[in-house]
Amino acid sequence: MSATPERPAARARVGYLGPEGTFSEEALLSSAVPDAIVPVAFATIHEAVTALARGEVDWSVVPIENSIDGSVSVTLDLLAEEAESVEIAGEVMLRIRHSLIAAREIPLRDIETVITHPQVPGQCERFLRTELAAARVLTSTSTAEAVRTVAQQGQPGQAALGTTLAARIYGATVLREGVEDRDDNETRFLWLGRAGVGNAAPLRGNGADGPWKTSVVFWGQGAGRPGWLVRCLDEFARREIDLTKIESRPRPGRMGSYMFFADLAGSTREPRVAEAIAGVAELCEEARVLGSYPVAGPA
Repeated sequence: MSATPERPAARARVGYLGPEGTFSEEALLSSAVPDAIVPVAFATIHEAVTALARGEVDWSVVPIENSIDGSVSVTLDLLAEEAESVEIAGEVMLRIRHSLIAAREIPLRDIETVITHPQVPGQCERFLRTELAAARVLTSTSTAEAVRTVAQQGQPGQAALGTTLAARIYGATVLREGVEDRDDNETRFLWLGRAGVGNAAPLRGNGADGPWKTSVVFWGQGAGRPGWLVRCLDEFARREIDLTKIESRPRPGRMGSYMFFADLAGSTREPRVAEAIAGVAELCEEARVLGSYPVAGPA
């Protein structure tokens, strides 16, 4: 009698900012273990994160910062205030390349309207100014939605700035690739999981030997006293822990009150890192680890 074949493991459902063809989907597909995931598109970053918190998906991949435009404020605010049951399980860097896309081949001089995500025009400012100076720029919820709109409407004189992936998916025509102003345009994406999942994301290279990073957020009533932030940061400095990033954000609905986000080199499994975070917590109303995870390789 032959042995009963093993049942294949269920693939993880992973949320991302949709529709199909966004940079978020590119980041997901380029970093996930092959055949281990089922992508699930959401209309907004907020929906992708809250769906994870509710257990509707197993993981979510969301943007956290761009090398040109800086941090994605909605992601920071969600992690700090609205999704405390969610933690960072990994990160991925994605090289951002924008393409000019239309329903069919069209001379650039005939383009009257360009549709794209609100962040994109600032990343393609030189191209828009020199090649499409007469075109109006309209915004869309995502670059993929812009491409889908252009492909489906098929209006003369209309184009989108988006991904070649979206052009393939929606049957559109790429007029020009690589129209971004800078070659070093990268976006950092986070793999998020529910708290307590540890380093179990279906992310290629996750858990590999190498440097780790820990992300924290903290705030407190002491923020109004001179030297409070310096004392917080000294908890890391005197333990020789490198802060790779620190920034402040206003706390929603609390004018004059700020929360501070920091990325630091090292894992919470290291005693000095754990001690430093505990020291900060003694000075704050709130000090929380958002995640401890392997550092992403270059884009």
